[in-house]
Amino acid sequence: MTTLLVIAKEPVPGRVKTRLTPPFTPAEAARLAEAALADTLDTLTRVPARRRVLVLSGRPGPWLPPGYEVVPQVAGGLDERIAAAFAPCAGPALLVGMDTPQLTPELLAPVTGPGGWPPGRAWFGPAADGGFWALGLAEPRPELIRGVPMSTSRTGAVQRLRLRQAGLDIAELPELVDMDTAADAALIAREATGGRFAAVYGALREGATR
Repeated sequence: MTTLLVIAKEPVPGRVKTRLTPPFTPAEAARLAEAALADTLDTLTRVPARRRVLVLSGRPGPWLPPGYEVVPQVAGGLDERIAAAFAPCAGPALLVGMDTPQLTPELLAPVTGPGGWPPGRAWFGPAADGGFWALGLAEPRPELIRGVPMSTSRTGAVQRLRLRQAGLDIAELPELVDMDTAADAALIAREATGGRFAAVYGALREGATR
């Protein structure tokens, strides 16, 4: 079975989702980040897994459901932090971020279901901004991640090339939108109806129009 990794920041105002401000206040941006993280963690409790691990910068809060191990992120750039998250895993592991609350168990079924991990398999979930929202490795290979330029329009292309050059069999997951801007948040809220994120987004927008 698969080890599921979520890499995230504690949703503290002024430290998360700063590109949502404006139009949202830092406190509102943190509420959206918390809702996105809570939805993501909840989704991963509804798929088969060997372990569920939250790789966290900060402290856990009431948004953390039961069943997760919490480990601190290492120091360094995002490439180093992602690489370190994979390093202790034994066997297949899939890492996702906290920015895609539209994630569903059905979307993850090819990874977490039977036959998802033939030898040499890598899973790649591209993000619409050129990055990636998911990365899976059949065996931990931190060296494939270290040095990849993160948070750029070519992050996904460079990471995919690394996987290909390593001779891995890359299986693609659907492209998703990361929640970075207010426009992204609006789009995700329309897609992820019924979740905590959509409810928080709707309440904030309703309050802004009064």
